[in-house]
Amino acid sequence: MMSTDTAPSRASPLPQGMCTDRMRGLSSHAAALAMTQSAALPFQVAIIGGGPAGLMAAEVLSQAGIKVDLYDGMPSVGRKFLLAGVGGMNITHSEAYPAFLSRYAERAPHMAPLLRAFGADALCQWIHDLGIETFVGSSGRVFPTDMKAAPLLRAWLKRLRDAGVVIHTRHRWLGWNEHGDLRIDSPASEIIVKPDATLLALGGGSWSRLGSDGAWMLPLEQRGVGLAPLQPSNCGFEVQAWSELMVSKFAGAPLKNIAIGLNDDIPRLGECVITATGIEGSLIYALSAPIRDAINQQGSATIHIDLLPGRPVDKVEAALRKPRGSRSMSKHLHSQLGLDGVKAALLRELTAADAYADPALLAKAIKALPLTLVKTRPLDEAISSAGGVKFESMDERLMLKQLPGVFCAGEMLDWEAPTGGYLLTGCFASGRAAGFGMMEWLKRGA
Repeated sequence: MMSTDTAPSRASPLPQGMCTDRMRGLSSHAAALAMTQSAALPFQVAIIGGGPAGLMAAEVLSQAGIKVDLYDGMPSVGRKFLLAGVGGMNITHSEAYPAFLSRYAERAPHMAPLLRAFGADALCQWIHDLGIETFVGSSGRVFPTDMKAAPLLRAWLKRLRDAGVVIHTRHRWLGWNEHGDLRIDSPASEIIVKPDATLLALGGGSWSRLGSDGAWMLPLEQRGVGLAPLQPSNCGFEVQAWSELMVSKFAGAPLKNIAIGLNDDIPRLGECVITATGIEGSLIYALSAPIRDAINQQGSATIHIDLLPGRPVDKVEAALRKPRGSRSMSKHLHSQLGLDGVKAALLRELTAADAYADPALLAKAIKALPLTLVKTRPLDEAISSAGGVKFESMDERLMLKQLPGVFCAGEMLDWEAPTGGYLLTGCFASGRAAGFGMMEWLKRGA
């Protein structure tokens, strides 16, 4: 699951085996797996997809003595996971569980049992068990101490291969044949696979070049599985049109130390980036779901940008009322309020000319500058996607009700979350849950 979070300033590294104080007393992932290893189970499963969800399920099943074959259409596994580590591998978040769970919005009730079983603290412990230490940054985000995804993935793949997991790359799932067997396109030819159970962990619909192309929607739809349309999440948005000045001088310019609100919600502090077509960045990603939903319902969404979140509107107005003499308004804004560059340009872009002659109107614009967004950027550009397999289509083990023995996990499920470690944690947790669900189903049928 990709994230564009950059690393905050470092806090002190935490001792290995401790992500937060709440780690004390938690059972480790390895300990939970050890409970399943009383005897090898005479089953063979297929996992389609080599991202965090698929790999985590492979670990659960292989440690239980189940033979695991993992198929991935790309030349190597974990490609989107590695991309998520560019700029700093934000693995999870250290905030308290109630706030953490709330990040999954309307799907929080469905994600809750998965995250209670394997949440942020357990994920940290699992990383430590791989020999990778972590630290909590000043924002509360959790990172490996070296900030990289590759060492973690290498250690994980070694553990999986040592446990007997067989990874088949350049093997693309094509669906099922008339007998319900898996059709796999391999480099040599199409092969037929007849596993005792199957996990689909094929990702969402963003960044198709890394394997998440949403092609799995059609075969599932043909089998009667309930699906929600894939939509961009953690994405940028377009405006009707910027002026030539905004595009030529400020496309790519960061808007720092601002706050953005939608409707009557409390504005969020952060930063974002002006693009040639609109706006994107971490602050926009955090609001992408309600912005997207508003556009779907109304055709547009208007956000309000506070260019000076540290100053109340009356103080801004008072500064604007100070005599400016022969100075231009741009110099007055700079000297009195520190507004210049992209902030001043955006204010000029979105404010009527007559407001510049009225300090009260101009102050209100500075504190709540309206920007109308008309569409999302394309799905393939989004960090993640919303939509996919509905939770209502699965039982509590994440097995499809329409297809007994077929399980789903990861981003292909119908949930979304903001960047900041929540996406990856949800994928890990759902993959682990699906692994244990498959194990339970196989045992019951044995």
